[in-house]
Amino acid sequence: MSTPVGNTMAARTPIQLAALAVGAVFLLVGVLGFIPGVTTDYSSLEWAGHHSQAQLFGIFTVSVLHNIVHLIFGVAGLLAAAGAAQSRLYLIGGGLIYLVLWVYGLVIDLDSDANFVPVNTADNWLHFGLGLGMVALGVLLSRGVRVAR
Repeated sequence: MSTPVGNTMAARTPIQLAALAVGAVFLLVGVLGFIPGVTTDYSSLEWAGHHSQAQLFGIFTVSVLHNIVHLIFGVAGLLAAAGAAQSRLYLIGGGLIYLVLWVYGLVIDLDSDANFVPVNTADNWLHFGLGLGMVALGVLLSRGVRVAR
């Protein structure tokens, strides 16, 4: 049975909707990171590195690179939402990347050149939650869904 062109949301599986929603949030966060006021100390926004004092919502340290990464993850999520297999890969793979970033943020000296993204303690714990949440969505929502391998 075919779906009308204007009714594409109804044709999406829950895992595709999750990838779409996560991607949309990443896009929004990436854009907000470039808006003064939403990003405090915007005048100190650096390309990369721990010297950036700009903070999204006054909490999460951001840089131009950090914002671009959010935009890339956002676009990837929107593209992945085209299919269940891509959505599963995006959610689980992206979640694992965020868990690695969480561990990285825990082991580096936040005031060193190794903190090139940059991250702070709030970012680290957000990355942990994002990682777990994305992996959980990818695993739980792909149950019972035929995913081509």
